[in-house]
Amino acid sequence: MHPMLNIAVRAARAAGTVIVRGFEKHNEVATESKGLNDFVTQVDKDAEQAIIAKIQQSFPNHCFMGEESGETAGTDTDYQWIIDPLDGTTNFVKGIPHFAVSIALLHKGRLDQAVVFDPIRSELFTASRGQGAQLNGYRIRASKPRDLSETIIATGMPFKNKAQFGEYALSLNKIFHDVGDIRRAGSAALDLAYVAAGRHDGYWERGIKTWDIAAGELIVREAGGLVTDFKGGNDPLYKGEIVAGSAKVVQGLVKHLK
Repeated sequence: MHPMLNIAVRAARAAGTVIVRGFEKHNEVATESKGLNDFVTQVDKDAEQAIIAKIQQSFPNHCFMGEESGETAGTDTDYQWIIDPLDGTTNFVKGIPHFAVSIALLHKGRLDQAVVFDPIRSELFTASRGQGAQLNGYRIRASKPRDLSETIIATGMPFKNKAQFGEYALSLNKIFHDVGDIRRAGSAALDLAYVAAGRHDGYWERGIKTWDIAAGELIVREAGGLVTDFKGGNDPLYKGEIVAGSAKVVQGLVKHLK
């Protein structure tokens, strides 16, 4: 395992410990609203600090972008860690055991290391650029379905901006009639990890943030999948939209999303 990935794994597990402890008493966890259907808990904040503290023990000069703490400048600008300490906070708040820690490392602007950790199932999805993707140490590969009608596709609804639902519904209707079935589970990081593992054949969503998808994007790519924006562009990290899957699946989704 790459040394920096090893540190990311340790940080993710440290955050996972915080999250599982909080989930056992999720009804007692203090929750704040950041906006419409956008929540943050003390567990989000504590988990993010646990991640940053663990990474800074080894790399004190690196930069950070965290969902809760924002951007933190470091003297070594070649490296930036992108952190979502609890992707799926609404699930967490409601007691739904489907959420994850997401940690990615950019090196000179390129995704280089990635971890998505599901602390409830103890599933650790990892990737290093050029080295493939793994689930709990075993190689994973994205699926290559023969036809869209055989696929299970994941998505996320525009719940933070419901004015966009009309446009989303038009695309959803077209895609639904092309594919086998659709899933909406509430964690972009796990949606992408599941694409990488072949559990989902594809995924699309709009209105997402960089920290939602950074780790998952690299994991999908290293599992042999394709990741684009809604126009088919190959750099969706800062676009607020993403499509992932095999080349055939992505092509099939993008034609309904342009």
